[in-house]
Amino acid sequence: MNTATVLEPRTAAALAARRRKTETALERVQEAIAWLLREKAQVSVAAVARRADVSRTFLYDNPKARAAVVAAMTEAGERRIRMLANDDEHEATWRERALNAEEALKAAHAEILTQRTRIGELLGQIRDLQAEWTEEAIQRTTTENTTLKQRIRQLTADNRTLDERLKAARSNLRFQDRRIADLEALIAPGSSPD
Repeated sequence: MNTATVLEPRTAAALAARRRKTETALERVQEAIAWLLREKAQVSVAAVARRADVSRTFLYDNPKARAAVVAAMTEAGERRIRMLANDDEHEATWRERALNAEEALKAAHAEILTQRTRIGELLGQIRDLQAEWTEEAIQRTTTENTTLKQRIRQLTADNRTLDERLKAARSNLRFQDRRIADLEALIAPGSSPD
């Protein structure tokens, strides 16, 4: 009888210690989940267990811990879906810019070719008729030639600028494609969060 009364307070103390240990572990789990969400890290049972310094078994067996992890994983998944929607909008914008830059570049090339052809024709006319031209006609042709050369320089500079924009847009598009592929891999069905 004396032994039973001694064991009972020891049992109560052991149970109280176990409850405190469980409560402390639950607090660490909550802190770990908050940290993972704040840092936008992947929320998984393994990540929470590592960060909270608890076992995965604890997270699966304890109903409060399991519910907290499931809620955090759901919240993180919804956040990823929102991010993907925003990434799709950005990708569409960059793709449109790249297409516009390519179109402008083609137009600039065509304009340069047209201007070069025109200059060639004018130079040919100058050579053919140089002896028969008056000083005024030569001056007019020289002015037109100078104007055309300035136009070519301007078009060449515009072409260079458009080419640089196209390269930048293509680079951004490649980055967005890689980003989308990474995000799709994260949310692909059958992928394990561990």
